[in-house]
Amino acid sequence: MREAMSLDVTTIRADFPILQRRVHGKPLVYLDNAATTQKPEAVIDRVARYYRAENANVHRGVHVLSVEATEAYDAARERVRRFLNAAEAREVVFVRGATEAINLVAATFGRAHVGAGDEIVISEMEHHSNIVPWQMLCEERDARLRVVPITDAGELRLDEYERLLGARTRIVAVTHVSNALGTINPVESIVRLAHDRGIPVLIDGAQAVAHMPVDVQAMGCDFYVFSGHKVFGPTGIGVLYGRAALLDGMPPYQGGGDMIRSVTFERTLYNDLPYKFEAGTPNIGGAIGLAAAIDYLAAIDPGRVAAYEHDLLVYGTEALADIPGLHLTGTAPNKAGILSFVIDDIHPHDIGTILDREGVAIRAGHHCCQPLMARLHVPATARASLALYNTREEIDALAASLRAARAVFA
Repeated sequence: MREAMSLDVTTIRADFPILQRRVHGKPLVYLDNAATTQKPEAVIDRVARYYRAENANVHRGVHVLSVEATEAYDAARERVRRFLNAAEAREVVFVRGATEAINLVAATFGRAHVGAGDEIVISEMEHHSNIVPWQMLCEERDARLRVVPITDAGELRLDEYERLLGARTRIVAVTHVSNALGTINPVESIVRLAHDRGIPVLIDGAQAVAHMPVDVQAMGCDFYVFSGHKVFGPTGIGVLYGRAALLDGMPPYQGGGDMIRSVTFERTLYNDLPYKFEAGTPNIGGAIGLAAAIDYLAAIDPGRVAAYEHDLLVYGTEALADIPGLHLTGTAPNKAGILSFVIDDIHPHDIGTILDREGVAIRAGHHCCQPLMARLHVPATARASLALYNTREEIDALAASLRAARAVFA
């Protein structure tokens, strides 16, 4: 895998100051990237520079600081547009994260288009953030939530998905990459099958954007969402991409400043896209930091990152397979860098605690996927999730720590 090996991981690791930390006297091995990614110095410095030298509100002032802040904020939107290959910058709405983006679509597009007896299609592998908003909408509208099953390997059943699409289906909402399994869903096929029946599609890209190139026009989706903190950017900032024609027809999500054109006590005229959906003072520093994170990733090349992480995944899968009593969950052939597993007679939380004493940070629990855990017949799993700064040596440290944990409970 020559392309993967061309990634200069030593230099990349030096860009992330937190990776120099020691935990319990051991070098930090950070393998919890599906929960949040670490931040490079370029992002930390850019956010700090905004607060040190440019801090002002946007779209409100004519003084120099406000003009500079507005230019940086608007440039961040254009940077996200290019990152996703959206057709227009007004199709990019800044929100707090993927969760708020899904809630926005459910509360606006959903309420406008879903009625009694209608159906919303999701999958069995969804994060709670792509389940609960649709459940709430179904309860409110007396609609029905339909769930696409998965195979034992963690792959979406496309035959069942196609069968569930019907005359009452009003929207499909499916994850691009499963946060608990690593499965990469065939989003182009998902979109095409839905569009053949005139059904719009939302793709949850929270686990995808840091690990592979994303092109929303090539994908053909109607909505795409992601969180900045999972693509090496700050927390509290995220993106809703929506096709302009759909966003134009959706009512505002919240009321307040900046989402209005004019206000009287008798009537309010709403602002143009995307400001119609951005009530109040936005997370200006977060948007600027997100743009810096995207610049950082783009300079490395998401294609090379995907190849490198795939090599790590293969290496990690083989390393963990040799551990007695360890069972991987999620063995789809098309996977991102997530290794979820259980070990006989050891609770995942105990695994996480023991690994922490060795400086190895993983996640243990249901990963906000309780219905998926029920499908897998486990209460929880342990999850190691990879990013571009992880190494084979860190995989070795994970495997050694797991063997030690196994010995403790032998």
